[in-house]
Amino acid sequence: MKSATLTKLLAPRAVTESVWALFHENSKAGRYDDFPPTRFVSQQMEHMLQALPFEQYPLIELPTARAPMQLGLAEAITSRVTARGLAPCRLTLEQVGTLFHYAYGITRDNEDTVYPRPFRTVPSGGALYPLELFFHSTHVDGLEAGLYHYNPTCSALRFVRYGDDSRRLSEALVQRRLALDVSLMVFVTAVFERSVFKYGDRGYRFTLLEAGHVAQNLNLVATALGLGCVNIGGYTDRQIDDLLGLDGVSHSTIYMVGIGKSVPDAGGDGVL
Repeated sequence: MKSATLTKLLAPRAVTESVWALFHENSKAGRYDDFPPTRFVSQQMEHMLQALPFEQYPLIELPTARAPMQLGLAEAITSRVTARGLAPCRLTLEQVGTLFHYAYGITRDNEDTVYPRPFRTVPSGGALYPLELFFHSTHVDGLEAGLYHYNPTCSALRFVRYGDDSRRLSEALVQRRLALDVSLMVFVTAVFERSVFKYGDRGYRFTLLEAGHVAQNLNLVATALGLGCVNIGGYTDRQIDDLLGLDGVSHSTIYMVGIGKSVPDAGGDGVL
């Protein structure tokens, strides 16, 4: 008879049948993996957009000036918490531009490098940058209520859809009040082909890691601006993808971050 201690050390029998276990095993890198050559990657990336253009939608240029930070980097890191209580507040377009620039904006060009994309504020596998950022808001000065897309290549927004979808959004969340309590609901989405064409299953793993980098940047910048934020993993994927107009396969939502006014003494941390 196995001891209780030994039993605790053994992996559950079902783990070998789990999708996550199969994915983890199949996305492991090997010493002799054969990835495409740099020239092929560059040629492929020439046919892939750096960011979705949404050219048929109204363009809103973001301010070049950044909103003043209330905290330095060290204090923002140690002060960052996932807020358990948020309330909507008015945001300026300058604050929105600051949040998105430091979350996923372009910081330097790719001249004299082998990389196919200009560099951004986060590390990205092969500098391929497979993510897209959307947000929904009814609380930004100068913006109508609706859904917006951020384009880092021109530091601008596209007004994708008019109207307050807060109620529809709340129906897709485990914590339904979040959709009503935030000033800005950010959607981190992934165009998987930008990464997996080079790295295969490993590229999917890289994409998820990159989303975490972007979310942390949003957390730190929101904190430095005196705002609260909540990281959201509890949502119904297909409902959110439908709301954004994504097919959910080649392009899908992989993370969400809500930003608003932090309610004092609510406490807490984690992903909701």
